[in-house]
Amino acid sequence: MATTPMVPPPNPAAGNPNFDGNTPAAPPPPGTDMTGICFRDQLWLNTYPLDRNLVFDYFALSPFYDWTCNNEQLRMRSIHPLDISHLSKMTGTEYMLSEGMEPLHFVIRKQKRDGPEKVTPMLTYYILEGSIYQAPQLCNVFAARVGRALYHISKAFTTAASKLEKIGYVDAENESAALELKVGKETIDFKEVKRIDHILASLQRKLPPAPPPPPFPEGYIPPTTEAEKGPETQQAAEPLLPPIDPIIDQGPSKRMKI
Repeated sequence: MATTPMVPPPNPAAGNPNFDGNTPAAPPPPGTDMTGICFRDQLWLNTYPLDRNLVFDYFALSPFYDWTCNNEQLRMRSIHPLDISHLSKMTGTEYMLSEGMEPLHFVIRKQKRDGPEKVTPMLTYYILEGSIYQAPQLCNVFAARVGRALYHISKAFTTAASKLEKIGYVDAENESAALELKVGKETIDFKEVKRIDHILASLQRKLPPAPPPPPFPEGYIPPTTEAEKGPETQQAAEPLLPPIDPIIDQGPSKRMKI
């Protein structure tokens, strides 16, 4: 009777370079803009201390890590991945520990090395109390802050204009009613009105004529008034919502954890 050969169970350590020398399946490279997520491995944090020696191993667990970097090649050779003496002799993408305040705050910079002294910064990541984030670019922060400020200023002017229109309408009604009551109670003295007009006319004849306004400088374009504008430009459009602030609106409490 023929026996069926038994198939060995799959090796649970397959894909891990620390077991049996197997080559791991390289995950896809991380994206450029990953500011909407954060990474935190509480089991690792409960097991190992988060210091300068182990912080890079913790960072390598996150989706921000590029497995094709030079640091990973050093790890495969059992060399500390942040050893600058070896990294400076290589070219390509690498990670460097820029700042560190154990165990609360670390800053890791991703850069491209073209020589021992020539590096080009690419992205920055920071580890805050065990949570890893990608730092937003400065241009995105400025765009979000300026857009938010313009939005609130435009909204404030719109609200103030609407309230002033209501106040002016109410004041006009009150003034017209008070003027009707005052005219009904008092009698106009036409002789006094003519005397005042005569005094004003004599003073106007004594004053010299007003000088002409100075000419506009060359290249100056006077601003157009509301009457000169078309009906389409007079309609004030509703201000657009400001863009999402990369720092305020995507803080630790609102980021997706992996």
